[in-house]
Amino acid sequence: MHDHQRSEDTQATRGTEEDALLAEQLAYYRAGAAVYDRPYAERAALQRLLTAVDDLPVIGDVLELACGTGQWTSLLAARARSVTAVDASAEVLAIARARTPSPNVRFLQADLFEWRPSRRYDTVFFAFWLSHVPPTRLPDFWNSVAAMLAPGGKAIFVDDGPGAAASEEVLTEGPVPAVLRRLDDGSEYRVVKVFHDAGTLARDLTALGWSVRVRPSGENLIGIAGPPAGPT
Repeated sequence: MHDHQRSEDTQATRGTEEDALLAEQLAYYRAGAAVYDRPYAERAALQRLLTAVDDLPVIGDVLELACGTGQWTSLLAARARSVTAVDASAEVLAIARARTPSPNVRFLQADLFEWRPSRRYDTVFFAFWLSHVPPTRLPDFWNSVAAMLAPGGKAIFVDDGPGAAASEEVLTEGPVPAVLRRLDDGSEYRVVKVFHDAGTLARDLTALGWSVRVRPSGENLIGIAGPPAGPT
């Protein structure tokens, strides 16, 4: 009983720390909306990565999770029947709306850990979002993505691999993987950051029943995943 109570206390502490980190993470992206696009302007690797959309099976009605300022949204819209782009930050969504003239795109503000769509999509896409999901929430996250997909649909994702950790200030204390980010005004924010290894991620997803291919692309990774088969 004592060990059980200790385990529950540990889980509660981790949950509280996760909630605090996720709140700080959202605050960072809200406060830093104006400089969100800076890495895309400065890093040739990111500019090349944007062209990867041309070779990915983006089809039909697309749901984009954590769309940010819309760097990927117009690229998705060019290949899709429609795009529904969701983010928790009103500040980045304002920029995304302004830069995305496509008539087949609509934007929604929502907490991705709580929001569930009222319909299913042929493609669920997320760029640099998976690494911001705490490890304990990954099974629930992938279950929610599976529920968002129409029959035959695919999840497509782009993110940082382990090599990207070299350019971050990684925090080694605490129960949740995180990095420290600074804005131009000197303010500091902790952000959840899991640098997934392509092979390990593929194995983890396979264990959850997904059919998945994850490949490195420089310091990044690109994945295409089909959800577990439903009950017969």
